[in-house]
Amino acid sequence: MKTGAIIQARMSSTRFPEKILKELIGNITILDVLIDRISSCEFIDSITLATSLNPKDKILENFSKTKGINFFAGSENDVLERYYLCAKRYELDNIIRVTADDPFKDPAVIKKAYDIFINNSLDYVSNTLKPSYPEGIDIEIFNFISLKEAFLNANLPSEREHVTPYIWKNSDLFKLKNFTAEVDYSNYRLTVDYEEDYNLAKKILKHFYPNITFSYKQIIEFLQSKNITSYKIERNEGYKNSIKMEKNNEY
Repeated sequence: MKTGAIIQARMSSTRFPEKILKELIGNITILDVLIDRISSCEFIDSITLATSLNPKDKILENFSKTKGINFFAGSENDVLERYYLCAKRYELDNIIRVTADDPFKDPAVIKKAYDIFINNSLDYVSNTLKPSYPEGIDIEIFNFISLKEAFLNANLPSEREHVTPYIWKNSDLFKLKNFTAEVDYSNYRLTVDYEEDYNLAKKILKHFYPNITFSYKQIIEFLQSKNITSYKIERNEGYKNSIKMEKNNEY
């Protein structure tokens, strides 16, 4: 069984363009921190940077070569297709979905998800269906069979753009599980969608550097010690905007 992390990435973010190559400290970028952190997961057989065929994303091919990870370019808007073709090319049995704007993905949380996934013979596991972790510590793992089913049968634009909705909306077809944290920190944001998120991420890395394997709980402790609270942004804003666009026939 081959398990691979696929990082979906693009340079043309509408909310904060080129954010994933923004430097957090020195010449260390958001994407550097993310890749270095998930590289510590020994059960991950490969890491692939999966981007689009948009010329703006060409720079990510050179980045992947520098980091020594795989590279794949596919559809810009049909991210489900991009994942499917990427997983097929690299012959993955299990896929860990990672979004490039979450530099602080926690290896311990990924390991917890992986153990639950394997030990329960699941099709899909996540901590996102009932959020209790900070946004940015989200993780999803699914098998190739389920990904293929979604690729062949998902029809809604939101299902194509956000990869997994077809799977987790069809609990009668797939064996699903959501896991939760011991303490609910879902009100915290550890993702980078806006300038404010970026400034916070810089503060976090500056505090812990040169250590980059700190846990999300250590981040929360640091933020609490400095009385830093997350500003309010609706969770899963991108997916909810997609649903709104579908209802308004704006796709």
